[in-house]
Parts: sequence; structure tokens; C-alpha cells
Amino acid sequence: MPELDDLDRRLLELVSVDASRPLRELGDLVGLSPSAVQRRLTRLRASGVIRAEIAVLDPRAIGQAMTTLALVCLVSDESHHFAAFTGQIRAEPAVVTCYHVAGQWDFAVVIRTADFDGYRRIAERLFLTNPAVQRYETLPVYATV
Repeated sequence: MPELDDLDRRLLELVSVDASRPLRELGDLVGLSPSAVQRRLTRLRASGVIRAEIAVLDPRAIGQAMTTLALVCLVSDESHHFAAFTGQIRAEPAVVTCYHVAGQWDFAVVIRTADFDGYRRIAERLFLTNPAVQRYETLPVYATV
């Protein structure tokens, strides 16, 4: 990874909140010309510091009003359980994010569906009937903070 100076860090902070900001606006906020901002962003993308630029969608607008966090514990740490579970998670379009975590749970899975019935169908397939899963806990999300 490249060395990051204070201007790089400030640019990264700004684009992590809103990557659609015009170069001129970013430049005004960090004290650089638009072309200097462009060169820095190009370098940060090419070096892998910026891995992707994505659109954050309004879940309600696309029919995914229900967000649920599922905490999952696998039967064991054996690699075939891990591979089977992560393969299923990667293939499930309703999974927004999945974190492999330390502690009493093995995974924290963020799932978006139209409603709780949609979540229940996915949870049955991914967790309840999955032989790699020992137990799971469902945490419906009230709001994004």
C-alpha cells in the first residue's frame, strides 16, 4: 500500500461519505486543484486503497424495506463447513454484507428483504436447514443510524 499523507486521508474521508462529489468541490474542501484531486484519486484507485465506488440505494425504493442482522455460529471450524457456508452466503442476492467475526459468533450477516416473511424463507434455507450451522440469532433492524 502507498504512503498516505494528510491530503490523501482527507480525500478518502470525503469520498467515503459521497464519492459523487465533483472534483472542484473536493479540491475546494482540501485546498487542491481539480486536476490534483483527480491525480490523487487515480493513484488511490490504482493502488487498491479505493477498492470500489458503489451506489448506496434506498432499500424501501427497491422493495427491500426489511433489514435484518443474523448472527451465525457454525458447527465447527473445519474448512469444509466454512467453505460451504460462505459459498451459500455469496450466492444469496439478499445478503448485503457478511462479516467473519471473532467471539461467540462466527458470522454477522446483513440481509435485506421486502418483509419478515421474505427473511424467514432465506433464514430457513441459509441457517435453519444448513448442516454447517449450529445456531443463529435474528436481529431485526429498526433504523439505520
